[in-house]
Amino acid sequence: MTKYIGAHVSAAGGVAEAPVRAHAIGATAFALFTKNQRQWHAKPLTDEQIALFRQRCQELGYGPRQILPHDSYLINLGHPEEDKWRKSLDAFIDELSRCHQLGIRMLNFHPGSHLRQISESACLARIARAINMALEQVPEVIAVLENTAGQGSNVGWRFEQLAEIMQQVEQPERVGVCIDTCHAYAVGYDLRGDYEGVMRQLCDTVGQEKVLAFHVNDSKGALGSRLDRHHSLGEGQLGWEPFRQLMQDARWDGRPFILETIDPQRWPAEIAQLKQFMHNADKEEQA
Repeated sequence: MTKYIGAHVSAAGGVAEAPVRAHAIGATAFALFTKNQRQWHAKPLTDEQIALFRQRCQELGYGPRQILPHDSYLINLGHPEEDKWRKSLDAFIDELSRCHQLGIRMLNFHPGSHLRQISESACLARIARAINMALEQVPEVIAVLENTAGQGSNVGWRFEQLAEIMQQVEQPERVGVCIDTCHAYAVGYDLRGDYEGVMRQLCDTVGQEKVLAFHVNDSKGALGSRLDRHHSLGEGQLGWEPFRQLMQDARWDGRPFILETIDPQRWPAEIAQLKQFMHNADKEEQA
């Protein structure tokens, strides 16, 4: 049983610092921003930055499937206004290009919002159109949709919405999903009370093979609260049990599991505990 466990680490000082920080906390996976997530534009990556990032990932054992960058929070691929949608599309293409330059195979992103100006289905179609146009511009990198907490006018909070977007993507092998445990719980998927039922629904709706990653977060908000507030593992509404089940669920082997919990000082201990859950399952299989 192999799962890759890590956290969203800082890229301050340059992207090549991210794998070093991940290694220092015992991570076998990591996430990062390849540019400032709160600005539209950033300087292009230099050849030196790219080479050093690739070198350090190779030296520290981080393969393409163990790295899950997140795009800018400003991007809204479902934007109802054409000029703002185009601005988001251009920024998304730039994010994909940065991943391709760095040898990263996946880019995680929030689907988008309709801003209560167009229908949900029209918004989902705009997101799919943007993905199609972006994937035509950049090879190899997989677009990874993240489920949202359903706040405001965001879409992508129901598994069915994620599936509807993916069904409209013209290169189906280049799209998948990342499931955030906090977001799922916040919209009413009861991972604490019915873990297996939620996972069965996920597999039936999205497809097991399309679940490419997880964001591993406890939730400050109650079930169905639509509150996007992450908590340290075991400290929130979910408790430890769903994370034990997740680590021991063979359906999700080979995926990265990324912490976005609120206290980076606790990341080494959280990573160690998740690894222990995984190793306990291995021992039980061998017994």
